Amino acid sequence: MKLAQISEALGTQLENSSPDTEITGVSGIEQAGPGQLTFVSNPKYNAAAKTTKASAVIVAENFPAISAGMLRSKNPYLAWARAIELFYQPPSYAPGVHPTAVVHPNAMLGKNAHLGPYVVIDEDVVIGDNATLLSHVVIYRGVTIGNNFFAHAHAVVREFCQLGDNVLLQNGVVVGCDGFGFAKDDQARWHKIVQSGNVVVESDAELQANTCIDRASIGETRIGRGTKLDNLVHVGHSCIIGHDTLLCAQVGLAGTTDVGNNVILAGQVGVSGHVKIGDGAIAIAQSGIPHDVPAGAMVSGAPAIDHRLWLKCCAAYAKLPELVKAMRAKT
Repeated sequence: MKLAQISEALGTQLENSSPDTEITGVSGIEQAGPGQLTFVSNPKYNAAAKTTKASAVIVAENFPAISAGMLRSKNPYLAWARAIELFYQPPSYAPGVHPTAVVHPNAMLGKNAHLGPYVVIDEDVVIGDNATLLSHVVIYRGVTIGNNFFAHAHAVVREFCQLGDNVLLQNGVVVGCDGFGFAKDDQARWHKIVQSGNVVVESDAELQANTCIDRASIGETRIGRGTKLDNLVHVGHSCIIGHDTLLCAQVGLAGTTDVGNNVILAGQVGVSGHVKIGDGAIAIAQSGIPHDVPAGAMVSGAPAIDHRLWLKCCAAYAKLPELVKAMRAKT
């Protein structure tokens, strides 16, 4: 593909290279060679851009000139994501139903559905057009799913859950498993609380491998439009998550957590139940959140506090041995 064609497709400004330069693929900045395209969006790799062997580099609009060709972009990371799409075509799956798939007679499938080996679709299920369900996907009874649904192997959608358009489930996702609800009886034994609610996953959401979304005991658990959940995320019963929020690997939300729009919870953040996290908040990795977080806040630590205060606390903590030694020397 000619570099000029790539630049036009990405909406970038081409500098320091011939428009006819042939690009055959994409690669990381330290591994790229002639004929390949790479990118810089993290300042950590600015120096590598000066020595890269790539034929062209996607850079920010104010990036200093380098010897390689440059595709200047307002959003280099997004441009890079789109560049990969120009060179990689994921596997396609022709419409059809594998002989081992089991589909209830009253289930309704839209046009162009692909059902792989051992897929099971129960009664009263409605799935829109262009669905792809790979091997061993199970859809319980009463589920409704919109158009362009894609479920990788071993994903499960439990009874009566509702999914919008363009929902993507990676391997091993479980939507609508029972919430963790038990009440202790007079003999100090745990009595299971029936989980009678469901899960609603709005359009354009992606749930990555082995993520579990608990159904509500009553009402619903809701995942907002465009929200992305990383591998091994757990969302407890009756949680509400807003739109375009990111929950990174191993985040855990206890029941009835309310997470706003455009929130980022980094890896291994834990949130106790009945907590509200405001729009645009960010929690640094391994934070423990036992209380409400205001909109736009950045928090760290356990219990989570303002990120700048947490950095000061960490600096002070590192000095404690010296302080103790000094105090003992005075006594």
